[in-house]
Amino acid sequence: MTTTPLGTAQSPPAPGTVRVDAAALLAFTASVFTGRGLPPHRAERAARALCHGDLAGPRSHGLANLTRLYLPLLDEGRADPAAEPRVLTDLGASVLWDARRALGLWAAGAAMDLAAERAERHGIGLVSVRGATHLGCAGHHALRAAERGMVGLVASNCGRQRIARPPGAAVAMLGTNPISLAAPAGAHPPFLLDMSTTAAPTGVVRQAAREGRPLPEGLLRDEVGAPVTDPRALDEGRAHLEWLGGEVGRYKGFGLALMVEVLSALVSGSGTGPHPDAHGGDGGRDDDIGFLVAAIAPDTLRQGTGADAEALFGALVDCPPVDPAEPVRYPGWYEYHRARERRRDGVPLEGAVYAELVDVASRAGLRAPTALEGP
Repeated sequence: MTTTPLGTAQSPPAPGTVRVDAAALLAFTASVFTGRGLPPHRAERAARALCHGDLAGPRSHGLANLTRLYLPLLDEGRADPAAEPRVLTDLGASVLWDARRALGLWAAGAAMDLAAERAERHGIGLVSVRGATHLGCAGHHALRAAERGMVGLVASNCGRQRIARPPGAAVAMLGTNPISLAAPAGAHPPFLLDMSTTAAPTGVVRQAAREGRPLPEGLLRDEVGAPVTDPRALDEGRAHLEWLGGEVGRYKGFGLALMVEVLSALVSGSGTGPHPDAHGGDGGRDDDIGFLVAAIAPDTLRQGTGADAEALFGALVDCPPVDPAEPVRYPGWYEYHRARERRRDGVPLEGAVYAELVDVASRAGLRAPTALEGP
């Protein structure tokens, strides 16, 4: 689910970008969710999860989705702001939850917190969730475990949404099925891998469409397998997503997507993409999403993992680069530093997204976050 290749910095903000104070942006977003019925503590957690994309990246999974995804979920009743997840099975180290359509931006973090609590006692905690809604950046929730000195794993299917085709298939059977792993790295920024199992998530494609720029080859293909660079083709039905690994390695991306489907949906009993009813064609809605969150506390198994992690990631950072201007970095490095800079200097938002926030504020009787002066 990253918008930039691993190990590279994000490009500078585009012209027309508006900067806003990070704390003000979080407070505003929480107020919007509170106005839609979320209790204040849930609204604050949901706001942090949503704004993670704008703070750390990818922007395609940040506030651009407020009016496109999360407010419609609440307004249409597909997400219940006051839902109380129900424990269906509790075996100590492992728990099965029915989220009961709670907003995934909050519920995934709450599930990770529960997993971490169980990991403190058992060395590992696993929470399998059914009846969920879209959780935003999976990496944000995985980081909740890393902040407690643990390894965090998040895997999510897309419920009954079908937008990616198995190799050789004429219809779609799966979603983008993201997976994320976060781990402490000692004195270094946490390791954070957050990725879709398709070559790109839909958010990246739709962001390119909004910005009017073409996609690189290898993300979309048409009905006869030819590459498509027009991002509008996805929602217009003229192209479908390619798997991670491209044409040659597509079975790897497809296999990873099925792995996520097993972990998140088959284990929890949520809606699945592959189903006999899916043979009619592409489509379906991302309702009854399943996800699996797990926290591993390595220090309960042996001492010294913190020092070993610092040595491991330090060795990568110190690895001699081919080009001194492009040092070796690992997933999570740039996201960590980008978030620190934006908390200090302000969060860049696309001008169109900022205008949407102003409109939301006007309709809700709220004050939109003020645009900061300067570059």
